[in-house]
Order: sequence, then structure tokens, then C-alpha cells
Amino acid sequence: MEWQKKAIEMLNNSLFPVPTELNELDWKGGLSPKTDRLAQHLSAFANLKDGGILVFGVNNDGICKSVSKTEADGIIQQLGNIAHNNLSYSIKIEHAIIDYKGNSLLFIFVPEQNDKPVCLRGQDMFNTYCRSAGQTVKMSRNQVQALVASSRGVTFEQQAALEHLSVSDVLQCLNYRKLFELLDKNVPTATDTILNTMVEYGFCRSENGMWSITNLGAILFANKLADFPYLTGKTVIVRKYVGTNNREQEFEQTSGHGYAVDFEGLIDFIMKHLPQREIIETIRKSEFAYPRVAIREFVANAMIHQDFAITGMPITVEIFTNRLSITNPGAPLNDINRLIDLPPYSRNEKLAQTMLLLNFCERRGSGIDRAIEAVEKQNLPAVKFARGEQHTQVTLFPLKRLADMTKEEKVMACYQHACLMYEDNKAINNQSVRERFEIDKNDSPIASRIIIDTIDSGYIKLSNENIVSKKYATYIPFYGG
Repeated sequence: MEWQKKAIEMLNNSLFPVPTELNELDWKGGLSPKTDRLAQHLSAFANLKDGGILVFGVNNDGICKSVSKTEADGIIQQLGNIAHNNLSYSIKIEHAIIDYKGNSLLFIFVPEQNDKPVCLRGQDMFNTYCRSAGQTVKMSRNQVQALVASSRGVTFEQQAALEHLSVSDVLQCLNYRKLFELLDKNVPTATDTILNTMVEYGFCRSENGMWSITNLGAILFANKLADFPYLTGKTVIVRKYVGTNNREQEFEQTSGHGYAVDFEGLIDFIMKHLPQREIIETIRKSEFAYPRVAIREFVANAMIHQDFAITGMPITVEIFTNRLSITNPGAPLNDINRLIDLPPYSRNEKLAQTMLLLNFCERRGSGIDRAIEAVEKQNLPAVKFARGEQHTQVTLFPLKRLADMTKEEKVMACYQHACLMYEDNKAINNQSVRERFEIDKNDSPIASRIIIDTIDSGYIKLSNENIVSKKYATYIPFYGG
């Protein structure tokens, strides 16, 4: 069956190179006696796009062990009863026992339900659950409301941010002039033409003679986000600190406009406050600690992939003396080790498409590969991607001598280098690793050590197992074919 094939792929992705539970797949060493907690897991997977899988026979450390037939029968019966009796309505689940690397594992598939939310029986709809950062957590009220709207076919972007407006209200609230500037067109003199263009892009709509501004229109082109109550906390905050921690703040700047209104101004502001270093080539010049293209792509990604249902967590750019972090609400939907190669998967598809049309981001790979490439060109340490229960964080680090890098930093830089090369249908070798780290040719054993450590960590592998001589060996990411 199709879900079984997908389940094996997901289990592989969760166990290698670093064992990590996924939103779509939950390991279980055995059956918990806590019926309520099991019902919460079923609720979360039933509310998840494309559903999810419980796999029994995998311990918390990622070690697999076979499940006996007696154990499997008991698990199937109990979960079937919970799916029938303990949710807001009865759902069907599927199961299969599959051999995985010599172990018989029990896979329980919980399909996504059309009628959402699927909550706990006997409780109101706000007692419903979702998956976040590989964990089952209770949804906020805003998340439940967004889920209800989504299940009715209404995305966040289509929902109304303000209703019952006049034409003049719409034109006052949205910066339509910026829209036409980004489209490289003159601002029309006719109001109808302006409104028709905004309607075409999904920024507003007319209903019974009155107008509404959509969340998409407001989040991109609001003159003041404060005019839209639900979006007031969706600003971008830039903070700069005096040292390496947040105990002493130098300044805090909050952008109160829609993202498209002053995106380049925001990036300019961030770049202005970055440390710089002098480099001497044919002429003396200054170079920012981090490449603009990387800052631009990561900020755009934070805007696009955030979870708008999470409140009290704005997008935050924090500048420390030894790093720069960009944090957005919402755990990443893709494996953080696969952000370079996997197709982009966004909660906010219409926002992503619109920002692409307006040239704020690259749709091809969410701009991640382009950003990592820029980081490599400046020979900076690897970008660090981190997932929290309800947030995603990207951290960049300034130039550092190879001798000062940790083993983990070298491994991740080597892995990201392999990912970029693989995207170009190439494999890395000792020479390319030396170039990545600016290692002298005479110090090739240092590059070899980095490659070995990255192999041992499970991030890369030989591109051809039949090559005997290491002199000609090349390497590709662990997911490469």
C-alpha cells in the first residue's frame, strides 16, 4: 500500500543521520496505559495534513526491536477501540507489520480527516491536538480556529483581516502604491483599476457593496499592522545586544508595516548594524560579517513559513557579537537536515507564491541553497538550523579560524557543502573540502579527517562503494542515490 512505502521512507528519515522524531511519525517502544494520551496522539494525526503514523518497536533512542504477534494484536485492538470511542467521532485507522532491517515493526496509520478538528470525545472543540517538532501538543484557540477555516477550504491568507470597509478605507489601509512599484507599473489614475488589481492578487474583495481586506493583503501591504487586530503581533523585531547574550540590549526596532512595504528597508537596517571586517585584495574594502543574500533569504523564509495561529511570538532577528539568529513561530515542516534539497513545504502557500511573484524569495528551494552558497563563499561556519516545539531558528556565525571550529561545526559545514554540490549533480572530494575550509594543499589530511568525521556522523557516504583508493573517493549526502 502507498502509505506503507511512505512509512518506511519516513522511518529512515527519522533515524538517519541523527535520530529525530518527525511530526508525521511517532516512535513507540510499547503501548502506554494512558488512554487519554493515546487519544491525543490519534487526534493530532487525524488533524495533520496527510495524516501520521505510530510505529511500535522503536525506543526513544531510535533503537529498533521486534514486536511480537501477541503485542501487535493487543496494540491494534486497543488503538482501534480508542479511535472508535474516545474521539469526537469514530475514525478508521490502518495497520501493518513490516520487516525493517531484520525487526518486525508495527505501523499504525491514522488518515487525515476531512471534518476537522478531531477533538477528544465529551469535550469542546478546543480540546484538540496537533503535532509540533515531533511532539503531540494541545492546540491554541487560534490554531483550532485556523484549522476549522482550513477544513472548510478557507486558508489563512483568504480570511478577512478587516471587514465592512468602504473603498476609501481599503485605499487608506493598504499601500497600493508600493504594490504597483513592485509590479514595475505606474499607479493607475482610476480607483476601479487599482481595486481590480488588488482583488486579482487576493488582497481584498467586495461583499454586498462593502469591502474586506484579506490577511494576505494586510500582512504584505498594511500601512500599519496595528490597524489589523489579529496581525498586530506579526511584526518583525530587530534586536542588537552588547555581547554574546541578551542581558544587555543595545537597541530594539519594530517594523510596523506590511512585509512588502519596506522589506528592502528592513534588510538594509539589519545590514547596517552588522559588524564588518576589512579585506585587502587589489584594493582595501569592507565586508559585512554575513552575506546580504543569506540575510534576505532567511528573513523571507521566516515570513513565509511562520505559523500565524501562534500568538505572542513575532519574527525576531537578534544580533549578537558572535552570531545572528532569526526566529519565527512554527516548527519547520521539513526535516531540518533536508532543508537544502527537499522541495519547499509551506503552511502559507498563497503567501509564498505572492512573495515569489513580487521577487522577495526563490520558490525553487525556498532560497536556502542560495543562502548557504553565499555563506560558503565567505568561508563562514555552517548555518545552524534548530527546531523547537513551536518555533524555527536559523543562526549564522561570523568568520572563524578552522582551528577554532568545533568538530560539530566542521561536520555540518562539510555536510552542507555536500548538499550544495549534490544539487549541482556533483560529489565532494578532498580538494573541494580543502577549498571550502581554505585548507592548504599540503594539509590534505586535515580535510580527510573532516570527511571521516562527517561519514561517522552519518551525514555523507561514498558516492561509489566500489572505489578502493581513497585518493579518488568522492562523497554525497546520506540521502543521495
